[in-house]
Amino acid sequence: MSNRRTVSLVTLGCARNEVDSEELAARLEESGWGLTDNADDADVVVVNTCGFIEAAKKDSIDTLLAAHDSGAKVVAAGCMAERYGRELAEALPEADAVLGFDDYAAIGERLDDVLAGRRLTPHTPRDRRTLLPITPVERSASASAVAVPGHGAPADLPADLPADLPDGVAPASGPRVLRRRLGGGPVAPLKLASGCDRRCSFCAIPAFRGAYVSRPPADVLAEARWLAGHDVRELVLVSENSTSYGKDLGDLRALEKLLPELTAVDGVARVRVSYLQPAELRPGLIETICGTPGVAPYFDLSFQHAAAPVLRRMRRFGDPERFLELLDRIRALAPEAGVRSNFIVGFPGETDGDVEELLAFLSAARLDAAGVFGYSDEDGTEAATLDGKLPPEEIAARVEEVSAMAEELTAQRAEERIGTRVEVLLEDKTPDGAFEGRAAHQAPEVDGAVVVHGAAGASPGDIVTATVTGSDGVDLVADMS
Repeated sequence: MSNRRTVSLVTLGCARNEVDSEELAARLEESGWGLTDNADDADVVVVNTCGFIEAAKKDSIDTLLAAHDSGAKVVAAGCMAERYGRELAEALPEADAVLGFDDYAAIGERLDDVLAGRRLTPHTPRDRRTLLPITPVERSASASAVAVPGHGAPADLPADLPADLPDGVAPASGPRVLRRRLGGGPVAPLKLASGCDRRCSFCAIPAFRGAYVSRPPADVLAEARWLAGHDVRELVLVSENSTSYGKDLGDLRALEKLLPELTAVDGVARVRVSYLQPAELRPGLIETICGTPGVAPYFDLSFQHAAAPVLRRMRRFGDPERFLELLDRIRALAPEAGVRSNFIVGFPGETDGDVEELLAFLSAARLDAAGVFGYSDEDGTEAATLDGKLPPEEIAARVEEVSAMAEELTAQRAEERIGTRVEVLLEDKTPDGAFEGRAAHQAPEVDGAVVVHGAAGASPGDIVTATVTGSDGVDLVADMS
């Protein structure tokens, strides 16, 4: 077989999938596959699918069909492929193979089979939570035997590495990690953990992602050094639930200890933590995020709703009073802290009063960004069996109402920042010579951006301090002069 066989990786969904794709890219390169950005030039197109909600699944199917039209062999991987396995293969004959997480370690061989026309038997999905012990601290002994995407450990040192080189000084040529960057830019996600032990009634993720597994701090730090050696200035820590980090390692304060070590990595200017559960957000972690130089005072809080009756049906904790107390605690330590959240409306049994309570909470919370989603049944979830389902047109109307208020309130929050000083990570130069970047309260892609004027002589990757002079929705305009 020609050594010039090529593969194109298409990544859908969240930043966690991006990390998984970059691990697959490293495995494929080590297997002799060449990587190409253009599906039309590839022998095989691997679509790393998303299987979270109905819209994401439709996007995954459409992408697989489009890849098939390119004439390349098409492979479905990722969450949707893991979740549905054989069922997806039968429903989508256009895919030449459907691969689950257990196939990732041998991904090069699997694609060799696909290219050679050898049929691969799709897996029958199983609840991946059953693969590891129920008790978190008992998992470390058996976790290495279970496929956990994005947890590639550092590989052996190259034989020609100087013996006197300090650990991690030259990540680009020193200790390797099982990752190959598929994009550029000064920002990259870094996976803390995979899986989830929570039992939210609307969510299917734990069943196909498995029980919660933390990456050892040494592995996270090694990958951070490697990313810094590849010009990454901001690390975005991702997982299904970052507040649980370390519980399976026997240390609930592991994240508080890890964050200062990450900020000390040479070349790293900013560390951002995402996916925080309000019910698990400890005072010590709040203090570490707000008070550690180099850590963005940023809180991605998974509220999901505010009305207590809806939250209980979701199998979640909290109410408006507790959530607002949490926000007060954060802002007492860091008044300009960024806060974002997501909300589900139209959940089974949600009343008009519940929606009014959510709207009142949004008004009081002063969030910087908010995502609003309409409820839809997900296969295998408890919520799909609940009574009190609302008509689709009512759900759509509630989404429109809550979204409109959220957009207005987050725009007002952006206006409140006019006149303040912000630290902006510059990412791209605009056609008129300004720079576009993000302040500490803005995560990549979801929270808006800042256009900085007067940054003559600056370069992408620099962090500059500028004064906010205007806003447009959640986006800001700032000036350095």
